[in-house]
Amino acid sequence: MTTDKKASYSAYLRAIASDNSLPIEQAALDLWLKDLQNPLRWSVRPLLQFFFAVLLHLIWLFKRLPLPQFSAHVTLQRLICWFCTHFVSKEANLLILRHYATESNILNFLAENSPEVEFTPVRLYPNKIADMISASFVEHDQELFRLFSELGHWRPPEQPLEAGELKWKGWQSIDMEKFEVSEKFTQCLDFETSHALFMCLFSLLLTREEYRDAINGFNLDQSIAIRIGNLVGDNSLREMAYNKYPHYLVGPWNLGQRFLMHGFFTEHMYAYLQQRYRSAV
Repeated sequence: MTTDKKASYSAYLRAIASDNSLPIEQAALDLWLKDLQNPLRWSVRPLLQFFFAVLLHLIWLFKRLPLPQFSAHVTLQRLICWFCTHFVSKEANLLILRHYATESNILNFLAENSPEVEFTPVRLYPNKIADMISASFVEHDQELFRLFSELGHWRPPEQPLEAGELKWKGWQSIDMEKFEVSEKFTQCLDFETSHALFMCLFSLLLTREEYRDAINGFNLDQSIAIRIGNLVGDNSLREMAYNKYPHYLVGPWNLGQRFLMHGFFTEHMYAYLQQRYRSAV
């Protein structure tokens, strides 16, 4: 990051721009710091979050009435992609695309190094918003649940794996140059404001079980951190997980923060493993 960029930041932003205590790639950090400076985040977002949080809970209640369940996965994803293409900022879109890649890499690394399991790799690596029509958010969640089911009960190794024993066959380092994200003058919404607008659509256009599963999938972050920590011999990794205790199911309260912290978890874990990958190759 250039000195000129840092000079435009507040004192706190300059501090976190220099803080690498938690591993995070510079590209992700730069995108997030730019997103934080979006003026709509500090003016429009609080109002939208309040309004849509109330609406979300009303939809949550409605979907739990004894009525026939309905879903519209294709419609949901087409609406999201259209919205991202026309209204979501370039940096927020890049963070979304990075999230697919970070989580896919983490899950494939975990599965590949887990003892005595057969699994199908996660192949969700969209490079542009249009790719998310097929590589949908619903598919993103379902792949996580599928992989955990395939891994079965966790059997930690008696000793952590040595660096040379770790397998990286499925690892795909993120190359920011491969992402194709155009920029229109209408694309001005920051990451969190965009999510505030998305979350009600998700609740309405998924069945109640699908949506409940999706918002509780974040809590598997702790399980992922524990398992990878056992593999590499670093129990501090579990501290990266804000979302915890997957057996305790929660509703939509505080969803925006939990969603964001899930994104931070995958960025931190990816950066940690990427450092190990670079040392191994």
